[in-house]
Amino acid sequence: MENLLSIENIDLETIITAVLYLSLSGLYLLVIPGGVYFYLNKRWYVASSFERAFMYFLVFFSFPGMLLLSPFLNFRPRRRELT
Repeated sequence: MENLLSIENIDLETIITAVLYLSLSGLYLLVIPGGVYFYLNKRWYVASSFERAFMYFLVFFSFPGMLLLSPFLNFRPRRRELT
């Protein structure tokens, strides 16, 4: 009996589709939420109201990836400067 899952039986289109799905899921679950975390960390205290609404949209859009990255990234608030 021939092995049905051998490399010779898999089409090039199937491999391209699998690589495309894996790269898009990695982009959605890891890269975009990492960029959103970095953006929020840099602009949180100086954002305008429109930019703040855009930040909320980005968090809503990349929420599953934010949940995956949240145990590893922890951005504490800035310390207050007493003058």
